[in-house]
Amino acid sequence: MVAALGSLKSSNRGATPADATEAPRFADRSRFLGYRGGVINMHRALTRYVLGPLDMLTSALMVLLFSFIWLVSLPWLCRMWRFALHQGLIMLALRSDLGLREHQITSLIRFTIPFPRMEGSVPDARTWWITAAVVVAIWAASYFFSPRFTPVTYMLRAVLFIQVTSLAFFFWAPARFPHTPDSYMEGIVSYTIALISFVPILFGLTYYIFDFGLIRKTLLTALTMSHLSLFLPLQILLQAFVLHISILFMPVLYIVFGLPVDVLIILAFYSWGMSWPAKIAKES
Repeated sequence: MVAALGSLKSSNRGATPADATEAPRFADRSRFLGYRGGVINMHRALTRYVLGPLDMLTSALMVLLFSFIWLVSLPWLCRMWRFALHQGLIMLALRSDLGLREHQITSLIRFTIPFPRMEGSVPDARTWWITAAVVVAIWAASYFFSPRFTPVTYMLRAVLFIQVTSLAFFFWAPARFPHTPDSYMEGIVSYTIALISFVPILFGLTYYIFDFGLIRKTLLTALTMSHLSLFLPLQILLQAFVLHISILFMPVLYIVFGLPVDVLIILAFYSWGMSWPAKIAKES
């Protein structure tokens, strides 16, 4: 009996180290395999990428380079926007002319911001009641949307709620509305220019820190800033066309279709750039 217990203890002591330290190899391999047998690489959000001094210097130089190119090309872009807005106002047959506001950063960099100048018209009774009827009809129709369109439904109701607040304001105190289409248009152009100027810094802090390569970082930044520059006159002309009807729609234009649209464009390009395979993923 004693001999049997001794042999059992010795066998347990001999088997413990091997069983405790060695994990099943199949389980280790299967954790990194997809259902088709391919290898699942670690997501870049979980990958530890250490920025070296050269990487940080390159990112800083890219931010400075894009900022310099943007400031130098800004006067020519303002001339392009001026031409596009002038032709657009003629094609849309809007009773508006172009306003110009000169800005100066340094003694060498001066640019003139163009914006449509138009008189704001307080909504008459007919415009107010038609808008109210359309808002009520769309709000009621949103309850019949399919459940799979729930995010769209809530977003649509949020936009309609903003328009409801505008209807309420212009019903009770239309003469106290503090904004004019001129100041609004100038502000939209100025804010968009400031947002585009911030793109290199934003990408420098959120995109250049990943190992995507110099060419891809340059391409993404150039595409984003170019798209926003070409989109600016189209956005201004569309808002001018709506404001030509009435300033009743200015709140929803500013809150929904103003800078938030430009921010979403930047996020779309950033998401697209983050979907590109990085060097680390290729090497692994």
